[in-house]
Amino acid sequence: MFGILKPYPSPLISGRGIDLDFPMLAGCLALLGLGLVMITSASSEVAAVQSGNPLYHMFRHLVYVFLGLVACGATLLVPIATWQRMGFMMLIGAFGLLVLVLVPGIGREVNGSMRWIGFSFFNVQPSEIAKVFVVIYLAGYLVRRQTEVRESWMGFFKPFIVLLPMAGLLLMEPDFGATVVMMGAAAAMLFLGGVGLFRFSLMVVLAVVAVFVLVQAQPYRMARLITFTDPWSDQFGSGYQLTQALIAFGRGEWLGVGLGNSVQKQFYLPEAHTDFVFSVLAEELGVVGSLVTIALFVFVTVRALYIGLWAEKAKQFFAAYMAFGLAFLWIGQFLINIGVNVGLLPTKGLTLPFLSYGGSSLVICCACVGLLLRIEWESRTHLGSEEHEFSESDFAEETSHGR
Repeated sequence: MFGILKPYPSPLISGRGIDLDFPMLAGCLALLGLGLVMITSASSEVAAVQSGNPLYHMFRHLVYVFLGLVACGATLLVPIATWQRMGFMMLIGAFGLLVLVLVPGIGREVNGSMRWIGFSFFNVQPSEIAKVFVVIYLAGYLVRRQTEVRESWMGFFKPFIVLLPMAGLLLMEPDFGATVVMMGAAAAMLFLGGVGLFRFSLMVVLAVVAVFVLVQAQPYRMARLITFTDPWSDQFGSGYQLTQALIAFGRGEWLGVGLGNSVQKQFYLPEAHTDFVFSVLAEELGVVGSLVTIALFVFVTVRALYIGLWAEKAKQFFAAYMAFGLAFLWIGQFLINIGVNVGLLPTKGLTLPFLSYGGSSLVICCACVGLLLRIEWESRTHLGSEEHEFSESDFAEETSHGR
């Protein structure tokens, strides 16, 4: 297989051997390893009762980690220019997946939401794929229509002709959290693409109004909004998840109760190994472990933003916008999940990138890592820059990262 790919240089196949951004890779691998440990601990009680094997979810998660690493390696081999050419096809594919998940018999309903397409051994969450595809398409749009986006209202509004129907499909599942993350990342990309401050401020105001209307439109959303401000007022009802999460934080104190010694994971805290894995981490590893985890997330997201900046300096604007978009997807999902766990935001069904149990989320996160590593490599070697031409000998020379 590598013989076939040899004519196409990549960070994995070059004269310099494996040529990756190791700080970024190390940070993401550290999060993957921590996630595996915490999922093993948080899911042991549930897995023992449901399947008779306390390591059931750990073994499944190991499969997801392997698939994620394969996805990361595959994206490393694909030139960024290829993703740019496929942007429109990916957008159509995203719409197709989001429509397909709403079809009865194809979409799988869990806890009242149609967010998964079920197969025999695993489920696919189309919203995770759609968010990345939207980032890739929008990055291409910002390159093609750069002047129009910066100078005219039409260039500013055109992306919303695509984004609003997609947001509508997400809300039909319903998946309010994914909608917020996708629209937030798109707004950040438009701002970095040069949208004027007045138009951007108008977009923010309209977004706040839209969120208010959406919250008012569904009684369960309003109930969540009211409850999270005082979860103890309905401790055994709508505030149950949040109160149990807060108890976990309180029990953890500074250094935690010790790995594997969580009490809240023993059927007190629902979704302990998925949406609320950070609460179990805080209980077992304490404030110190929580801050180290947050520091790792800050490092990989800031590194992703720097990768976008380096690509922009290399005049690889599509790669830069894509890196910014992927970074903001991580940032949005991270802030919402942590905010929910500590009671700063209403409960949302969003996983914590790299840490939460869930095949689609983990595989897509790993694929995004591969994209970011590819962007960093191409910007550092100036591969794809119009003012540079290369021969095979250029990739056999040794150069340092310089970063």
